[in-house]
Amino acid sequence: MKFVLRAIVATAIVLIIAMWVYALFFASKVSVNKFEDRNWAVRAQERCLVAREERKSLSDYRVVDSLGKDALVERAALIDLATDTIENFVKEFRQTLPSDPKGRELVGLWLDDYEIYIADRREFSNNLRAGINERFAETPIEGLPISEKIATFAADNEMSYCKPPIDLSI
Repeated sequence: MKFVLRAIVATAIVLIIAMWVYALFFASKVSVNKFEDRNWAVRAQERCLVAREERKSLSDYRVVDSLGKDALVERAALIDLATDTIENFVKEFRQTLPSDPKGRELVGLWLDDYEIYIADRREFSNNLRAGINERFAETPIEGLPISEKIATFAADNEMSYCKPPIDLSI
């Protein structure tokens, strides 16, 4: 009985060691999200920086509760303008996808996610115009906010400025 127990423990230890050796030295370190066309990613990063600066110029740090009856409508208008900056680069990116097949597929899916995110923002601003002042809610994907999926793809492809803004998460 002791021999069988020792054999089981020894086998488990060997398998764990083998798993770590494989993971550390042989498994691919390339992200499943990463595509080959790095020039496209650089251009996307530059374009997203422009959109970020456009959104920054729209910043309004007033407290909505103290602005009067039109405050929600004003806030909705600003959100729409900020969302336009996102929608514009999404449309541009759809016209010129990466040159590699994996990049075209993955960026297409990423842009699909962005369109869902844009629709969420539009719904939020429409609710504000209707007098509904609730927290911004994103479409969940596998239990996580869609912006997290979008941001992960952007980070994996060195496009940090292409992450969704956090302007509505407060």
